[in-house]
Amino acid sequence: MTFFFTIIAFVVALGVLIVFHEFGHYLVARWCGVKVLRFSVGFGRPLLSKRWGKDQTEWVVAAVPFGGYVKMLDEREDAVPPEDLMRSFNRKPVAPRFAIVAAGPIANFLLAIVLYWLLFMVGVSGMKPILGPVTPATPAAFAAFEMGETITKIGTEPIASWQDVRWLLLSHAVDRSPAVTVEALGQSGETIRHQLDLSRIDADDLDGDFLKKIGLSSYLPPIKPIIAQVIPNSAGSRAGLLAGDEILAINGREITLWEELVEKIKASPGIPLVLEIQRDKTAIDIEVIPDTINENGEKTGKIGIGPQIDHDELEKLLIEVNYPAGTAMILAIKKTWETSVFTLRMLWKMVAGEVSWKNVSGPITIADYAGKSAQMGLASYLGFLALISISLGVLNLLPIPILDGGHLMYYVVEIVKGSPLSSRATEIGQQVGMVLLFTLMAFAIYNDVSRLISG
Repeated sequence: MTFFFTIIAFVVALGVLIVFHEFGHYLVARWCGVKVLRFSVGFGRPLLSKRWGKDQTEWVVAAVPFGGYVKMLDEREDAVPPEDLMRSFNRKPVAPRFAIVAAGPIANFLLAIVLYWLLFMVGVSGMKPILGPVTPATPAAFAAFEMGETITKIGTEPIASWQDVRWLLLSHAVDRSPAVTVEALGQSGETIRHQLDLSRIDADDLDGDFLKKIGLSSYLPPIKPIIAQVIPNSAGSRAGLLAGDEILAINGREITLWEELVEKIKASPGIPLVLEIQRDKTAIDIEVIPDTINENGEKTGKIGIGPQIDHDELEKLLIEVNYPAGTAMILAIKKTWETSVFTLRMLWKMVAGEVSWKNVSGPITIADYAGKSAQMGLASYLGFLALISISLGVLNLLPIPILDGGHLMYYVVEIVKGSPLSSRATEIGQQVGMVLLFTLMAFAIYNDVSRLISG
């Protein structure tokens, strides 16, 4: 069920993003007087097809869903009847052609703005920016952060939730900022200013939860080592653990928190552990051998149990942030702009070798995120759609031939030199663009497979 739910969430996301992108091309083409022959969602063999409108445009849903296209009347592709020559794409001046091509990525940015606007108005749930335990010998420890502080500002930006903390520190970490000013409220209400040094954050540290590398974590209420769930066919299930069991000790060493249990199990892949269990007021010993799994390239232990959580205490740490319509629109535009700029910065740093290419994700990872965000609720799924829509817009604006950005680059050259590029130059550019795009796709798919293998 989870697999099919993920596939459905992924297909819906692709459909929405492709339709908006291609509809941008379609709408501006019509405004510029260009005849549209086909609007296709997907490539390859048509599954559904219908002609519609004054021009009898063919609307198609095709077999391969990874993309789409708008086919316009063009003398370079087919013979054009004399009465339609002025409606041919290639006959239009460079300005309308530029606008038609740019309209696709712009539509993706507009979609992201609308989605963020709705989210900011309805409200975005998150964790309060309260610090949990600070890891020793990390940048956060050297900056004297302490558990229980509430972060209120990073640089000049106010902080409303833990998501804000992660986003802003990630932006600074990419630049390896040597002194990021972080304001916080101490548990007594006093204002504390920290100088956080991120200059030693490596490119590989940006993978996964980079906040752990910095030494920061979100505060969670203490969780007792009481089992609420045992996954079938897991190490815990095979050993005979049951929901309701309270773990008192591991190998004779007393534990009082769930985190202590997790740390010991993770550090013991394939190593027998004797758990002292209290079950129905009776103490018993159970031996369990943690399964060995790969996590970020490292072997760790896992026994497949979940904790009993005090949801009332957890609710106290949640916060919902919403804004009036006008403020929400300003914030949505700002969020879309900042995310677009950040994406470009990451791409540039990858090219420069300052950031690992492991950050590039392909269709498998995107599908996984689509499924997970959809399971978390509509707000998370809409946020995912906005982020992917921005990524699609930025990717298509890159000056790579065969992408929209490549065509825009051709038009800029045409404006400068006063005439279009030769067909030979365009053909060479298309070949180079195909190589670059397939290389990028190969990296993305390789990273997807590596993530699957490493868990």
